[in-house]
Amino acid sequence: MKKYAWLTLPLVLAAVLLGRYLYFMPKYTNGKPAPEFEATLLDGSAFRLSDLKGQYILLDFWGSWCGPCRKQNPAIVDLYRNFHQEAFQDGEGFVVVNVGVETDSTRWQNAIVQDNLHWPYHVMDLSGSLRFFNGAISSLYGVRSVPTSYLINPKGEIIGVNMEPGQMDRLLRQKLSK
Repeated sequence: MKKYAWLTLPLVLAAVLLGRYLYFMPKYTNGKPAPEFEATLLDGSAFRLSDLKGQYILLDFWGSWCGPCRKQNPAIVDLYRNFHQEAFQDGEGFVVVNVGVETDSTRWQNAIVQDNLHWPYHVMDLSGSLRFFNGAISSLYGVRSVPTSYLINPKGEIIGVNMEPGQMDRLLRQKLSK
């Protein structure tokens, strides 16, 4: 048995890495319909994801406490500014729906202002523990880390998961009406 002991550590490491990969793997992939959810927007109005059908939607899970999320926000602001009033071959407009995975609403609201996130669709997904991402919307979408994003086409289908802003820009430019 001792002559194979050197295999133990690499096998354990491989199992841990595979488990981590599977744990953080997005729940939904390209071509799948985006699950419907209802929530209350920052301004207090009711919101349903399906209300935005017919537009490209960036469903962006983020946190005011998340450094990488805050660093990415200027690129998302640019995407919104560049595409929200554009006509596409298969739809009208582009919207961003921010889902703040949060435990503190004040900090979340301050981050929205500080990062100039001037679109109307901000939802707070109240989480009892940021360690487990157990808010209703995060759980529905299988979010286990932020930033996590889903790009949704006008038919309500996921066409991109965790794309870099530059990739989304290129894809959306290809879809613009000529």
